[in-house]
Amino acid sequence: MAKRMDRRAFLGRAGGGVGLVVLGGGASARAYRANDKLDVALIGVGGRGGWFVQTVPRMENVVAFCDVNDRKLAGAFRRCAELARKFSASKHSWEKQAAPAFARIGEARIKTFHDFRKMLDEMGKGIDAVVVATPDHTHAVASAAAIRAGKHVFCEKPLTRTVHESRALRELARTHKVATSMGNQGTYSGAFRRALELIRGGKIGEVRAVHVWNNGGGADRTATPAGTETVPDFLRWDLWLGPARDRPFHPEWMRRHLWREFGTCQLGNWAPHTANLGFMSLHVHDLWLGGETGKGAPRLRVEAKSSGINRLSFPKWEHVRWHVPARAGLKPIVLDWYNGAGAGAKAVLDRALPGAGEDAKKAYQWAATVIEGTEGTILTTGHNMSFVLLPAEKFQGVQCSRPEVVEGSRGPEQDWFRACRGGKAPWASFDYASALNEFLMLGNVATQFAEPIEYDPRAMKIVNDPKAHEALSCEYRKGWTL
Repeated sequence: MAKRMDRRAFLGRAGGGVGLVVLGGGASARAYRANDKLDVALIGVGGRGGWFVQTVPRMENVVAFCDVNDRKLAGAFRRCAELARKFSASKHSWEKQAAPAFARIGEARIKTFHDFRKMLDEMGKGIDAVVVATPDHTHAVASAAAIRAGKHVFCEKPLTRTVHESRALRELARTHKVATSMGNQGTYSGAFRRALELIRGGKIGEVRAVHVWNNGGGADRTATPAGTETVPDFLRWDLWLGPARDRPFHPEWMRRHLWREFGTCQLGNWAPHTANLGFMSLHVHDLWLGGETGKGAPRLRVEAKSSGINRLSFPKWEHVRWHVPARAGLKPIVLDWYNGAGAGAKAVLDRALPGAGEDAKKAYQWAATVIEGTEGTILTTGHNMSFVLLPAEKFQGVQCSRPEVVEGSRGPEQDWFRACRGGKAPWASFDYASALNEFLMLGNVATQFAEPIEYDPRAMKIVNDPKAHEALSCEYRKGWTL
Protein backbone atom coordinates (compact mmCIF):
# COMPACT_ATOMS: atom_id res chain seq x y z
CA MET A 1 0.00 0.00 0.00
CA ALA A 2 1.39 3.38 -0.90
CA LYS A 3 2.74 5.38 2.02
CA ARG A 4 1.37 8.62 0.54
CA MET A 5 -2.09 9.00 -0.90
CA ASP A 6 -3.83 11.87 -2.62
CA ARG A 7 -6.41 13.26 -0.14
CA ARG A 8 -9.29 12.98 -2.60
CA ALA A 9 -8.37 9.39 -3.48
CA PHE A 10 -8.04 8.55 0.21
CA LEU A 11 -11.47 9.94 1.00
CA GLY A 12 -12.91 7.95 -1.88
CA ARG A 13 -11.63 4.77 -0.29
CA ALA A 14 -12.13 5.64 3.36
CA GLY A 15 -14.89 5.48 5.89
CA GLY A 16 -18.36 5.47 4.46
CA GLY A 17 -17.29 4.77 0.88
CA VAL A 18 -18.95 1.36 0.98
CA GLY A 19 -21.72 1.58 -1.58
CA LEU A 20 -24.07 3.44 0.75
CA VAL A 21 -27.66 4.12 -0.24
CA VAL A 22 -28.62 7.67 -1.17
CA LEU A 23 -31.79 8.63 0.64
CA GLY A 24 -34.78 10.22 -0.97
CA GLY A 25 -38.41 9.43 -1.43
CA GLY A 26 -38.86 6.78 1.27
CA ALA A 27 -42.43 6.13 2.38
CA SER A 28 -41.89 8.04 5.62
CA ALA A 29 -39.65 10.75 4.20
CA ARG A 30 -40.66 14.33 4.92
CA ALA A 31 -39.02 17.71 4.89
CA TYR A 32 -37.62 18.64 8.29
CA ARG A 33 -36.88 22.12 9.54
CA ALA A 34 -33.74 22.42 11.60
CA ASN A 35 -35.63 22.30 14.91
CA ASP A 36 -38.15 19.58 13.99
CA LYS A 37 -37.96 16.44 16.07
CA LEU A 38 -38.37 12.93 14.75
CA ASP A 39 -41.11 10.75 16.23
CA VAL A 40 -39.26 7.62 17.37
CA ALA A 41 -40.56 4.27 18.65
CA LEU A 42 -38.39 1.96 20.75
CA ILE A 43 -38.80 -1.80 20.23
CA GLY A 44 -37.19 -3.49 23.24
CA VAL A 45 -36.75 -1.28 26.32
CA GLY A 46 -34.94 -3.61 28.75
CA GLY A 47 -31.32 -4.74 28.70
CA ARG A 48 -29.52 -2.95 25.89
CA GLY A 49 -32.81 -1.25 25.07
CA GLY A 50 -32.47 0.64 28.34
CA TRP A 51 -29.65 2.66 26.78
CA PHE A 52 -32.03 4.06 24.19
CA VAL A 53 -34.71 4.75 26.82
CA GLN A 54 -32.33 7.12 28.57
CA THR A 55 -30.65 8.49 25.44
CA VAL A 56 -33.11 9.03 22.59
CA PRO A 57 -35.48 11.38 24.49
CA ARG A 58 -32.55 13.80 24.88
CA MET A 59 -32.39 14.06 21.10
CA GLU A 60 -35.78 13.29 19.57
CA ASN A 61 -39.46 12.78 20.41
CA VAL A 62 -40.14 9.26 21.74
CA VAL A 63 -43.76 8.34 20.98
CA ALA A 64 -44.02 4.63 21.82
CA PHE A 65 -42.46 1.81 23.81
CA CYS A 66 -42.81 -1.79 22.63
CA ASP A 67 -41.74 -4.80 24.68
CA VAL A 68 -43.07 -8.30 25.35
CA ASN A 69 -42.29 -7.93 29.05
CA ASP A 70 -44.55 -5.71 31.19
CA ARG A 71 -41.89 -5.43 33.89
CA LYS A 72 -39.44 -3.96 31.41
CA LEU A 73 -42.06 -1.52 30.17
CA ALA A 74 -42.73 -0.44 33.75
CA GLY A 75 -39.00 -0.13 34.36
CA ALA A 76 -38.60 2.10 31.33
CA PHE A 77 -41.26 4.48 32.64
CA ARG A 78 -39.65 4.52 36.08
CA ARG A 79 -36.28 5.33 34.55
CA CYS A 80 -37.75 8.23 32.60
CA ALA A 81 -39.43 9.59 35.72
CA GLU A 82 -36.11 9.34 37.61
CA LEU A 83 -34.26 11.21 34.87
CA ALA A 84 -36.96 13.87 34.72
CA ARG A 85 -36.48 14.58 38.44
CA LYS A 86 -32.70 14.47 38.20
CA PHE A 87 -32.44 16.69 35.14
CA SER A 88 -34.94 19.26 36.35
CA ALA A 89 -32.56 20.00 39.26
CA SER A 90 -29.39 19.83 37.14
CA LYS A 91 -26.94 22.71 36.78
CA HIS A 92 -26.35 21.75 33.15
CA SER A 93 -28.53 23.51 30.60
CA TRP A 94 -28.74 20.54 28.24
CA GLU A 95 -30.05 18.31 31.04
CA LYS A 96 -32.61 20.91 32.11
CA GLN A 97 -33.79 21.12 28.50
CA ALA A 98 -34.24 17.32 28.38
CA ALA A 99 -36.20 17.09 31.64
CA PRO A 100 -39.64 17.86 30.11
CA ALA A 101 -39.24 15.10 27.51
CA PHE A 102 -38.51 12.52 30.20
CA ALA A 103 -41.33 13.88 32.37
CA ARG A 104 -43.81 13.45 29.52
CA ILE A 105 -42.75 9.81 29.08
CA GLY A 106 -42.53 9.12 32.81
CA GLU A 107 -46.10 10.26 33.27
CA ALA A 108 -47.09 7.47 30.83
CA ARG A 109 -48.37 9.78 28.13
CA ILE A 110 -46.85 7.69 25.34
CA LYS A 111 -48.34 4.53 23.92
CA THR A 112 -47.13 1.05 24.80
CA PHE A 113 -47.35 -2.17 22.80
CA HIS A 114 -46.37 -5.80 23.15
CA ASP A 115 -46.38 -6.51 19.39
CA PHE A 116 -44.39 -4.25 17.07
CA ARG A 117 -46.61 -5.28 14.16
CA LYS A 118 -49.64 -3.89 15.94
CA MET A 119 -47.71 -0.75 16.86
CA LEU A 120 -46.74 -0.07 13.24
CA ASP A 121 -50.31 -0.70 12.04
CA GLU A 122 -52.00 1.48 14.66
CA MET A 123 -49.58 4.40 14.75
CA GLY A 124 -48.82 4.59 11.04
CA LYS A 125 -47.51 8.04 10.13
CA GLY A 126 -47.19 8.87 13.81
CA ILE A 127 -43.80 7.13 13.72
CA ASP A 128 -40.84 8.35 11.65
CA ALA A 129 -38.12 6.05 12.95
CA VAL A 130 -37.67 2.88 14.99
CA VAL A 131 -34.92 1.56 17.25
CA VAL A 132 -34.71 -2.24 17.52
CA ALA A 133 -33.04 -3.61 20.66
CA THR A 134 -34.64 -7.05 21.02
CA PRO A 135 -32.99 -10.50 21.33
CA ASP A 136 -30.98 -11.51 18.25
CA HIS A 137 -33.60 -13.79 16.72
CA THR A 138 -36.16 -10.97 16.35
CA HIS A 139 -33.84 -8.26 15.01
CA ALA A 140 -34.64 -9.13 11.41
CA VAL A 141 -38.43 -9.41 11.62
CA ALA A 142 -38.79 -6.20 13.65
CA SER A 143 -36.44 -4.24 11.38
CA ALA A 144 -38.07 -5.60 8.22
CA ALA A 145 -41.57 -4.73 9.41
CA ALA A 146 -40.48 -1.18 10.19
CA ILE A 147 -38.72 -0.74 6.85
CA ARG A 148 -41.73 -2.04 4.94
CA ALA A 149 -43.81 0.51 6.82
CA GLY A 150 -41.45 3.21 5.55
CA LYS A 151 -39.65 3.84 8.86
CA HIS A 152 -35.99 4.62 9.34
CA VAL A 153 -34.35 1.88 11.42
CA PHE A 154 -31.51 1.67 13.93
CA CYS A 155 -30.86 -1.96 14.91
CA GLU A 156 -28.54 -3.08 17.66
CA LYS A 157 -25.78 -5.55 16.82
CA PRO A 158 -25.71 -8.23 15.65
CA LEU A 159 -27.72 -7.04 12.69
CA THR A 160 -29.36 -10.45 12.33
CA ARG A 161 -28.99 -14.07 13.43
CA THR A 162 -28.58 -15.53 9.93
CA VAL A 163 -26.82 -14.60 6.71
CA HIS A 164 -30.06 -14.61 4.71
CA GLU A 165 -31.72 -12.17 7.12
CA SER A 166 -28.85 -9.71 6.70
CA ARG A 167 -29.16 -9.78 2.94
CA ALA A 168 -32.93 -9.33 3.16
CA LEU A 169 -32.58 -6.21 5.33
CA ARG A 170 -30.01 -4.74 2.97
CA GLU A 171 -32.30 -5.16 -0.01
CA LEU A 172 -35.36 -3.84 1.86
CA ALA A 173 -33.47 -0.73 2.96
CA ARG A 174 -32.35 -0.09 -0.61
CA THR A 175 -35.87 -0.58 -1.97
CA HIS A 176 -37.61 1.64 0.56
CA LYS A 177 -34.80 4.23 0.69
CA VAL A 178 -34.82 4.63 4.45
CA ALA A 179 -31.96 5.63 6.73
CA THR A 180 -30.46 2.67 8.59
CA SER A 181 -27.68 1.96 11.03
CA MET A 182 -26.40 -0.90 13.18
CA GLY A 183 -25.22 -0.24 16.72
CA ASN A 184 -21.54 -1.08 16.64
CA GLN A 185 -20.51 2.03 18.51
CA GLY A 186 -16.77 1.81 17.92
CA THR A 187 -17.31 2.84 14.29
CA TYR A 188 -18.16 6.33 15.51
CA SER A 189 -15.23 6.88 17.85
CA GLY A 190 -12.38 9.15 16.92
CA ALA A 191 -9.81 6.45 17.64
CA PHE A 192 -11.49 3.95 15.28
CA ARG A 193 -11.44 6.45 12.43
CA ARG A 194 -7.86 7.44 13.15
CA ALA A 195 -6.77 3.79 13.14
CA LEU A 196 -8.54 3.30 9.80
CA GLU A 197 -6.62 6.29 8.38
CA LEU A 198 -3.30 4.92 9.58
CA ILE A 199 -3.95 1.46 8.12
CA ARG A 200 -5.20 2.73 4.77
CA GLY A 201 -2.48 5.36 4.64
CA GLY A 202 0.23 2.71 4.98
CA LYS A 203 1.53 3.71 8.42
CA ILE A 204 2.00 0.09 9.49
CA GLY A 205 3.00 -1.01 5.99
CA GLU A 206 1.31 -3.81 4.10
CA VAL A 207 -1.09 -5.64 6.37
CA ARG A 208 -0.19 -9.31 6.55
CA ALA A 209 -2.63 -10.70 9.18
CA VAL A 210 -5.60 -9.78 11.35
CA HIS A 211 -6.32 -11.51 14.67
CA VAL A 212 -9.54 -10.94 16.63
CA TRP A 213 -10.61 -12.58 19.87
CA ASN A 214 -13.00 -12.85 22.77
CA ASN A 215 -12.47 -15.19 25.69
CA GLY A 216 -16.14 -15.70 26.52
CA GLY A 217 -16.51 -19.00 24.70
CA GLY A 218 -19.77 -20.86 24.18
CA ALA A 219 -22.08 -22.73 26.55
CA ASP A 220 -21.80 -26.06 24.69
CA ARG A 221 -25.22 -27.20 25.91
CA THR A 222 -25.99 -30.72 24.74
CA ALA A 223 -29.66 -30.94 25.75
CA THR A 224 -32.69 -28.69 25.65
CA PRO A 225 -34.10 -27.35 28.96
CA ALA A 226 -35.76 -30.10 30.98
CA GLY A 227 -39.43 -29.81 31.86
CA THR A 228 -41.69 -26.81 31.50
CA GLU A 229 -42.72 -23.91 33.67
CA THR A 230 -45.73 -21.61 33.84
CA VAL A 231 -45.41 -18.51 31.71
CA PRO A 232 -45.08 -15.46 34.01
CA ASP A 233 -48.08 -13.16 33.87
CA PHE A 234 -45.85 -10.23 32.83
CA LEU A 235 -44.42 -12.02 29.75
CA ARG A 236 -45.94 -12.57 26.28
CA TRP A 237 -44.08 -15.81 25.55
CA ASP A 238 -45.49 -16.30 22.05
CA LEU A 239 -44.29 -12.83 21.03
CA TRP A 240 -40.89 -13.40 22.62
CA LEU A 241 -40.48 -16.53 20.46
CA GLY A 242 -41.41 -14.51 17.40
CA PRO A 243 -40.40 -16.40 14.24
CA ALA A 244 -38.80 -19.30 16.14
CA ARG A 245 -40.63 -22.61 16.38
CA ASP A 246 -43.22 -22.95 19.12
CA ARG A 247 -42.32 -24.71 22.38
CA PRO A 248 -43.41 -24.76 26.04
CA PHE A 249 -42.02 -22.00 28.22
CA HIS A 250 -38.77 -22.45 30.11
CA PRO A 251 -36.69 -19.46 31.30
CA GLU A 252 -33.48 -21.10 30.05
CA TRP A 253 -34.60 -20.52 26.46
CA MET A 254 -34.49 -16.79 27.13
CA ARG A 255 -30.73 -16.93 27.77
CA ARG A 256 -30.33 -16.45 24.05
CA HIS A 257 -26.57 -16.89 23.69
CA LEU A 258 -26.88 -20.48 24.95
CA TRP A 259 -28.83 -21.51 21.83
CA ARG A 260 -28.27 -21.19 18.10
CA GLU A 261 -32.02 -20.73 17.55
CA PHE A 262 -32.03 -17.48 19.50
CA GLY A 263 -28.49 -16.12 19.70
CA THR A 264 -25.20 -15.74 17.91
CA CYS A 265 -22.71 -16.19 20.77
CA GLN A 266 -19.60 -14.00 20.70
CA LEU A 267 -19.48 -13.74 16.90
CA GLY A 268 -22.66 -11.69 17.22
CA ASN A 269 -22.26 -10.30 20.72
CA TRP A 270 -18.69 -9.00 20.41
CA ALA A 271 -17.23 -9.47 16.94
CA PRO A 272 -19.35 -6.66 15.35
CA HIS A 273 -17.21 -4.40 17.54
CA THR A 274 -13.90 -6.21 17.64
CA ALA A 275 -13.64 -7.39 14.01
CA ASN A 276 -14.97 -4.15 12.58
CA LEU A 277 -11.71 -2.25 12.13
CA GLY A 278 -9.95 -5.02 10.21
CA PHE A 279 -13.02 -5.66 8.07
CA MET A 280 -13.59 -2.01 7.14
CA SER A 281 -10.03 -0.74 6.85
CA LEU A 282 -9.03 -3.59 4.52
CA HIS A 283 -12.10 -3.18 2.28
CA VAL A 284 -13.42 -6.68 2.90
CA HIS A 285 -16.94 -5.28 2.37
CA ASP A 286 -16.01 -4.63 -1.26
CA LEU A 287 -16.51 -8.35 -1.88
CA TRP A 288 -20.24 -7.82 -1.33
CA LEU A 289 -20.76 -4.57 -3.21
CA GLY A 290 -20.85 -4.44 -6.99
CA GLY A 291 -19.49 -6.87 -9.53
CA GLU A 292 -21.07 -9.90 -11.12
CA THR A 293 -21.97 -13.24 -9.63
CA GLY A 294 -21.14 -16.60 -11.10
CA LYS A 295 -17.92 -18.13 -12.36
CA GLY A 296 -14.90 -16.04 -11.47
CA ALA A 297 -16.65 -14.08 -8.71
CA PRO A 298 -14.49 -13.69 -5.59
CA ARG A 299 -15.05 -16.31 -2.92
CA LEU A 300 -14.36 -16.49 0.77
CA ARG A 301 -13.02 -19.71 2.23
CA VAL A 302 -13.98 -20.22 5.88
CA GLU A 303 -12.64 -22.99 8.08
CA ALA A 304 -13.22 -23.68 11.76
CA LYS A 305 -11.70 -25.71 14.55
CA SER A 306 -13.56 -26.04 17.81
CA SER A 307 -14.14 -28.08 20.95
CA GLY A 308 -16.72 -30.03 18.94
CA ILE A 309 -19.60 -29.56 16.53
CA ASN A 310 -22.74 -28.51 18.38
CA ARG A 311 -25.78 -27.47 16.34
CA LEU A 312 -27.96 -26.87 19.39
CA SER A 313 -25.58 -24.61 21.28
CA PHE A 314 -22.10 -23.14 20.68
CA PRO A 315 -18.70 -24.83 21.25
CA LYS A 316 -16.68 -24.03 24.36
CA TRP A 317 -13.93 -22.69 22.14
CA GLU A 318 -13.54 -22.02 18.44
CA HIS A 319 -10.91 -20.81 16.01
CA VAL A 320 -12.40 -19.53 12.76
CA ARG A 321 -10.24 -18.50 9.81
CA TRP A 322 -11.48 -16.49 6.84
CA HIS A 323 -9.35 -16.62 3.71
CA VAL A 324 -10.17 -13.28 2.09
CA PRO A 325 -9.45 -12.97 -1.65
CA ALA A 326 -8.01 -9.94 -3.42
CA ARG A 327 -10.30 -6.88 -3.46
CA ALA A 328 -10.03 -3.13 -4.01
CA GLY A 329 -6.45 -3.51 -5.23
CA LEU A 330 -5.38 -5.29 -2.03
CA LYS A 331 -3.75 -8.70 -1.78
CA PRO A 332 -5.50 -11.73 -0.27
CA ILE A 333 -5.37 -11.84 3.50
CA VAL A 334 -6.30 -14.14 6.37
CA LEU A 335 -8.45 -13.03 9.32
CA ASP A 336 -8.46 -15.22 12.44
CA TRP A 337 -11.10 -15.27 15.21
CA TYR A 338 -10.43 -16.92 18.57
CA ASN A 339 -13.31 -17.44 20.99
CA GLY A 340 -12.90 -19.04 24.40
CA ALA A 341 -9.92 -19.70 26.63
CA GLY A 342 -7.40 -21.90 24.88
CA ALA A 343 -8.50 -20.98 21.35
CA GLY A 344 -5.12 -19.38 20.63
CA ALA A 345 -5.48 -15.68 21.45
CA LYS A 346 -2.89 -15.72 24.24
CA ALA A 347 -0.06 -16.54 21.86
CA VAL A 348 -1.08 -13.65 19.57
CA LEU A 349 -1.15 -11.17 22.46
CA ASP A 350 2.20 -12.41 23.78
CA ARG A 351 3.69 -11.90 20.33
CA ALA A 352 2.25 -8.38 20.07
CA LEU A 353 3.51 -7.41 23.54
CA PRO A 354 6.72 -9.43 24.01
CA GLY A 355 8.01 -9.35 27.56
CA ALA A 356 5.07 -7.30 28.85
CA GLY A 357 3.67 -8.05 32.28
CA GLU A 358 0.11 -9.04 33.05
CA ASP A 359 -0.87 -5.47 33.92
CA ALA A 360 0.13 -4.26 30.46
CA LYS A 361 -1.92 -7.04 28.85
CA LYS A 362 -4.96 -6.71 31.07
CA ALA A 363 -6.95 -4.37 28.79
CA TYR A 364 -6.60 -6.83 25.89
CA GLN A 365 -6.99 -10.23 27.49
CA TRP A 366 -10.79 -10.44 27.28
CA ALA A 367 -11.27 -9.03 23.78
CA ALA A 368 -8.94 -7.34 21.32
CA THR A 369 -7.72 -6.99 17.74
CA VAL A 370 -4.18 -7.27 16.41
CA ILE A 371 -3.52 -5.99 12.88
CA GLU A 372 0.01 -6.90 11.79
CA GLY A 373 1.77 -4.95 9.08
CA THR A 374 5.23 -5.05 7.59
CA GLU A 375 6.16 -1.79 9.39
CA GLY A 376 4.28 -2.16 12.65
CA THR A 377 1.23 -3.44 14.49
CA ILE A 378 -2.05 -1.96 15.72
CA LEU A 379 -3.48 -3.39 18.94
CA THR A 380 -7.02 -2.35 19.86
CA THR A 381 -9.36 -2.93 22.77
CA GLY A 382 -12.51 -5.00 22.30
CA HIS A 383 -14.74 -2.19 20.99
CA ASN A 384 -12.00 -0.86 18.65
CA MET A 385 -12.43 2.45 20.52
CA SER A 386 -8.80 2.81 21.57
CA PHE A 387 -5.54 1.45 20.20
CA VAL A 388 -1.77 1.52 20.44
CA LEU A 389 0.86 1.41 17.71
CA LEU A 390 3.65 -1.12 18.20
CA PRO A 391 6.54 -1.07 18.71
CA ALA A 392 5.81 2.03 20.76
CA GLU A 393 9.27 3.58 20.30
CA LYS A 394 8.83 3.57 16.52
CA PHE A 395 5.57 5.53 16.58
CA GLN A 396 6.21 8.13 19.27
CA GLY A 397 4.36 11.35 18.53
CA VAL A 398 1.65 9.76 16.36
CA GLN A 399 -1.72 10.89 17.70
CA CYS A 400 -4.24 8.08 18.07
CA SER A 401 -7.46 9.71 19.25
CA ARG A 402 -9.11 11.58 16.37
CA PRO A 403 -9.31 11.42 12.57
CA GLU A 404 -7.26 13.84 10.48
CA VAL A 405 -8.53 12.96 6.99
CA VAL A 406 -11.92 11.24 7.19
CA GLU A 407 -14.96 12.90 8.70
CA GLY A 408 -15.59 12.78 12.42
CA SER A 409 -18.82 11.64 14.05
CA ARG A 410 -21.30 13.04 16.57
CA GLY A 411 -22.12 9.50 17.70
CA PRO A 412 -24.10 6.53 16.38
CA GLU A 413 -27.56 7.86 17.18
CA GLN A 414 -26.83 11.41 16.05
CA ASP A 415 -25.34 10.28 12.73
CA TRP A 416 -28.41 8.13 12.11
CA PHE A 417 -30.82 10.94 13.00
CA ARG A 418 -28.95 13.18 10.56
CA ALA A 419 -29.48 10.55 7.86
CA CYS A 420 -33.18 10.33 8.76
CA ARG A 421 -33.38 14.01 7.84
CA GLY A 422 -31.76 13.37 4.46
CA GLY A 423 -28.11 13.71 5.44
CA LYS A 424 -25.19 11.38 4.85
CA ALA A 425 -25.71 7.69 5.46
CA PRO A 426 -24.00 6.44 8.65
CA TRP A 427 -20.85 4.40 8.29
CA ALA A 428 -22.72 1.41 9.77
CA SER A 429 -25.74 1.65 7.45
CA PHE A 430 -27.31 -1.67 6.51
CA ASP A 431 -25.32 -1.71 3.26
CA TYR A 432 -22.12 -1.98 5.26
CA ALA A 433 -23.53 -3.69 8.35
CA SER A 434 -25.12 -6.49 6.31
CA ALA A 435 -21.76 -7.33 4.74
CA LEU A 436 -20.01 -7.34 8.12
CA ASN A 437 -22.74 -9.47 9.65
CA GLU A 438 -22.77 -11.98 6.77
CA PHE A 439 -19.02 -12.31 7.17
CA LEU A 440 -19.32 -13.00 10.91
CA MET A 441 -22.34 -15.30 10.71
CA LEU A 442 -20.44 -17.42 8.18
CA GLY A 443 -18.23 -18.23 11.16
CA ASN A 444 -21.25 -19.59 13.01
CA VAL A 445 -22.06 -21.70 9.96
CA ALA A 446 -18.48 -22.98 9.65
CA THR A 447 -18.40 -24.24 13.26
CA GLN A 448 -21.25 -26.62 12.39
CA PHE A 449 -19.34 -28.45 9.64
CA ALA A 450 -16.13 -30.44 9.58
CA GLU A 451 -14.92 -29.22 6.19
CA PRO A 452 -14.18 -25.63 5.11
CA ILE A 453 -16.93 -23.76 3.30
CA GLU A 454 -16.56 -21.66 0.16
CA TYR A 455 -18.86 -18.66 -0.08
CA ASP A 456 -19.78 -16.43 -3.00
CA PRO A 457 -20.65 -13.13 -1.24
CA ARG A 458 -22.40 -11.60 -4.24
CA ALA A 459 -24.62 -14.62 -4.92
CA MET A 460 -25.05 -15.30 -1.15
CA LYS A 461 -24.26 -18.95 -1.76
CA ILE A 462 -22.04 -21.64 -0.24
CA VAL A 463 -20.87 -23.33 -3.40
CA ASN A 464 -19.23 -26.50 -2.08
CA ASP A 465 -21.68 -27.90 0.51
CA PRO A 466 -25.48 -27.93 0.06
CA LYS A 467 -26.08 -28.68 3.75
CA ALA A 468 -23.94 -25.75 4.82
CA HIS A 469 -25.77 -23.55 2.33
CA GLU A 470 -29.07 -24.45 4.01
CA ALA A 471 -27.64 -23.11 7.29
CA LEU A 472 -27.52 -19.60 5.80
CA SER A 473 -31.24 -19.27 6.49
CA CYS A 474 -33.93 -20.61 8.81
CA GLU A 475 -37.65 -21.39 8.70
CA TYR A 476 -40.11 -18.98 10.26
CA ARG A 477 -43.30 -19.82 12.08
CA LYS A 478 -46.58 -18.97 10.39
CA GLY A 479 -47.44 -15.32 10.85
CA TRP A 480 -43.84 -14.12 10.78
CA THR A 481 -42.05 -12.93 7.69
CA LEU A 482 -39.30 -10.74 6.31
